[in-house]
Order: sequence, then structure tokens, then C-alpha cells
Amino acid sequence: MSGRQKIPLRQAIVVEGRYDKAKVSRLFETLIVETGGFQLFSDEKKLNLLRRLAAERGIIVLTDGDGAGFVIRNYLKGAVKGEVLHAYIPDLYGKEKRKARPSAEGKLGVEGVPDEVIIQAVRAAGAGTEETPGSWLTRARLYEDGFFGRQDSREKRRRLLAKLGLPEHLSVTALCQVLGILMDEEAYERWLKGEMEAAEGLSLDP
Repeated sequence: MSGRQKIPLRQAIVVEGRYDKAKVSRLFETLIVETGGFQLFSDEKKLNLLRRLAAERGIIVLTDGDGAGFVIRNYLKGAVKGEVLHAYIPDLYGKEKRKARPSAEGKLGVEGVPDEVIIQAVRAAGAGTEETPGSWLTRARLYEDGFFGRQDSREKRRRLLAKLGLPEHLSVTALCQVLGILMDEEAYERWLKGEMEAAEGLSLDP
């Protein structure tokens, strides 16, 4: 993908781990959420986030083609309603460069398959290739409002994430993307003024 622009998507993409996220983030311009593998099953905050994303703009599940990947897919089919699309990579056998040996089933995961295979899988799932919403909120705006780069920024982010029921370990970039999707600018400004209780539509409960 060197020298090529990222493909903008309407839907968010759900992957298993950080290496998958790093791979997919080079290909698509959209929010990418890690499940953390089976940790997702007990992470109610992340599930709530996925439910809201599925309702607001849709999600594309892009897990590995092994048994574990399908366990996560099947779990999400029952746990998340709304627009949930499934992108399937073909069974390609080999070993990722960073690993000492192949996986138990010998199949390449999302991080190991060629870029074009992932792009084709996402397109075949019915992805909407359009500009992602939420462009009103930028990292520069978050910096100006004290959400990073200040002494109290970590605590300020923690309070907002707790109020919205979001995972506490969201990065600043992910926070920017998520807030831009799930809040409009007016609601965001009301929270900054300490009027969060009066704002409508900010709960991430399904």
C-alpha cells in the first residue's frame, strides 16, 4: 500500500489484536477496535461500544480464519445487533514474520495475509466506501480542551470515558474517533461546561 491513500469507510472494523490493528489501519481510514481476543467476552464496556457503533454506523468483523476467530465472530453475532458485517479472509497457510512458528492450524492471520486480500474481503462484506463521520472533532481540538498534553489530561479523559461507559484504555486517537461518532459538537461542548447530566443521547447503553 506504499504511496496509496487509505480507503475511507463508513463502518468501523473489529479485529482481534494489536498487530491486526496495525495492519488494517494502514489500509483503511476508519475507527478500528481490538477485541483483545477472548477478553471481549467479559469486557462489557467494549461490548457496549461495539453495540453503539453497530447502531450508529455499522461494524465489519475481520477476525482470523482459525477456530478462535470464528468463536469471536459467533459471539458477536449474538451479542451485537445493528449493522454487523463479516469479512472473511481465505485460508492461506504460512507463518507471520514476527512469529517463531506457525499457528496451531497453520493459517495466516489478518496480520499476515497480503493487503489486497484484506481489501477484497472488506469490500465483499459490503463495506461502504465513503468519508467517515465525526470530522468535526480533531486531535488539535482535544489538545486545546485539555484531553492530552496537560498535567491533568489523564484524569480528565478518565472521567469522560467513565461517564460514557467507554473502555478506559482508549488511545487519544481512538478517543477522538469515537467521540466524533457518538457525540455531536453541541453535546461535547455541554459536557465541557459541566452540563453532562442535561445532555441527551450520550449513554452508550444498548
